[in-house]
Amino acid sequence: MSRIPTPATEQTPEKSQPLLAAVQKQLGTVPNLFRIVANSPAALEAYLGFSGALGKGALSAKTRERIALAIAQVNDCGYCLSAHTYIARNLAKFDDAEITANRNGASNDVKADAAVRFAVKLARGRGQASDADIAALKDTEYSDAEIVEIIAHVALNTFTNYVNEALKTEIDFPVVPVRTAAAA
Repeated sequence: MSRIPTPATEQTPEKSQPLLAAVQKQLGTVPNLFRIVANSPAALEAYLGFSGALGKGALSAKTRERIALAIAQVNDCGYCLSAHTYIARNLAKFDDAEITANRNGASNDVKADAAVRFAVKLARGRGQASDADIAALKDTEYSDAEIVEIIAHVALNTFTNYVNEALKTEIDFPVVPVRTAAAA
């Protein structure tokens, strides 16, 4: 059970309701993450704005999904692992090998592998990156815009991971267990 209310859309603060209606229209449902964040209309607006803007960025949807899976695993977020595994399988059409690689901080796609490895290094190192880390991305033909967006996706996914873990958001996707470090 969540530590704070996960209200139905009509029970959220008035300012959150049109934002959740837009989520409903886009996704066909309102996942619990959105409903729990809706307790703060400002936080919901910030999350949707950041996510929406990055969705129009230079990184491909598949690379963004790979980063989401990797960061969810780094942060041991069961909700996000469950949600992004569902999205990876059903929308991005990743096979189990790719999902496993992403959860292990890698990718079977050469270019995406550089992005995922960098994202994991950033998350584990609390934002620290070396000249060599940036050079490796550039050597894999990531543009400056894409590099900034990888960093932004780490931040965005860390936000949702922290919300879900701190508040124990009830998982409303097929549950994917978090692997412990020893099992990884």
